[in-house]
Amino acid sequence: MNILLLGSGGREDALAWRLRQSPSCGTLFAAPGNPGIARWAECLAIDPCDAAAVAATARSREIGLVVVGPEAPLVAGVADALRAAGVAVFGPSAAAAQLEGSKGFTKDLCRANGIPTADYVRVERRRDALAALDRFAIPVVIKADGLAAGKGVTVAMGRDEAEAAIDAAGDGPLVIEEFLEGEEASLFALADGATAVFLASAQDHKRVGEGDTGPNTGGMGAYAPAPVLTAELQRRAMDEIVRPTAAALARQGTPFNGVLYAGLMLTADGPKLIEYNVRFGDPECEAIMPLIEGDFAVLLHAVASGRLGEIEPPALASKHAMTVIVAARGYPGMPASGGLIREIEAAEQIEGVTVFHAGTALGEQGLVAKGGRVLAVTAIADTFASARARAYRAVDQIDFADGFHRRDIGWRELARENA
Repeated sequence: MNILLLGSGGREDALAWRLRQSPSCGTLFAAPGNPGIARWAECLAIDPCDAAAVAATARSREIGLVVVGPEAPLVAGVADALRAAGVAVFGPSAAAAQLEGSKGFTKDLCRANGIPTADYVRVERRRDALAALDRFAIPVVIKADGLAAGKGVTVAMGRDEAEAAIDAAGDGPLVIEEFLEGEEASLFALADGATAVFLASAQDHKRVGEGDTGPNTGGMGAYAPAPVLTAELQRRAMDEIVRPTAAALARQGTPFNGVLYAGLMLTADGPKLIEYNVRFGDPECEAIMPLIEGDFAVLLHAVASGRLGEIEPPALASKHAMTVIVAARGYPGMPASGGLIREIEAAEQIEGVTVFHAGTALGEQGLVAKGGRVLAVTAIADTFASARARAYRAVDQIDFADGFHRRDIGWRELARENA
């Protein structure tokens, strides 16, 4: 079948790479794509949020499956328009995408359905937010109630920092939330409206600096699987969080179709939901895709057509993967653009390494940076330590003077493995 992939980042490059390996994939198109995605797909100059243009392309190119990469087209209702046009699409409706589009929506759904999560208050105005702080101990979490590309969260370690975060948000909807103690992990599940199955786990590093310091970013690296999410914790998260969420949405008449990305805190009382994303994480996707076995396109089409329960459950290779993000100088503030990038081919000569393009463009002299996160250098191996070593060897091969990266991705897991 012909497949259309929407998006242009590192997540979409990893999806395109994996889809291209699927025996059932005919011609792969990407809109708008990037220079990395162009290695695997024919790129089309289409805005992925333009529902009419996407639907027209699906008809003209005889597309059998549309895979929506980023969250913005989902919240904008592109999946709804495609379904109305009779096109199979992997990605939820705009109503179900509120799980990511509104943190308040998700918190209310959890409260109504007994899904374990942090205590919270929703507020609409600055003065109400300041008053609500008195309900919570410090540290406290301040979240913008909307799409924030993974960066709309402040973990305030003092009252002054909490008030500053509220002031910065101004008069707009916020969620003020109890701080949860524990280690974070990400769980990815596939859901087709009736069935939800576990796909993979990962852990990422949001902070820009070594030792998980500095401002939050979209993610500076990730690894999969996350051994800290044991088989028992995985079972509990599916039974207590993911499946009740999918069932609640179905009861509301807004069944969820696509990938449910549950950000979890592994507390002393068990896993609790931090937040949902309604698409693959970035850079977690770059770490997960090399581990998925079988025909990935068939798997996604089964989700899109409500047949997930009729096929074999997804299988993962018994390996470890790690992704290191190479970002442009200045990220996450004002990243430098236009810096020349060389020697990606040399990096990919290392066994088990693939370099995904997150923010690149073709300039007069060759490949250049065009975004904050520029490359996602991914390696797989039999052990975590080996995957980590390969990833950093590959990063060191790349010639990108304007780039920087963290040297401690996976430090917790490395310490556990060494112990």
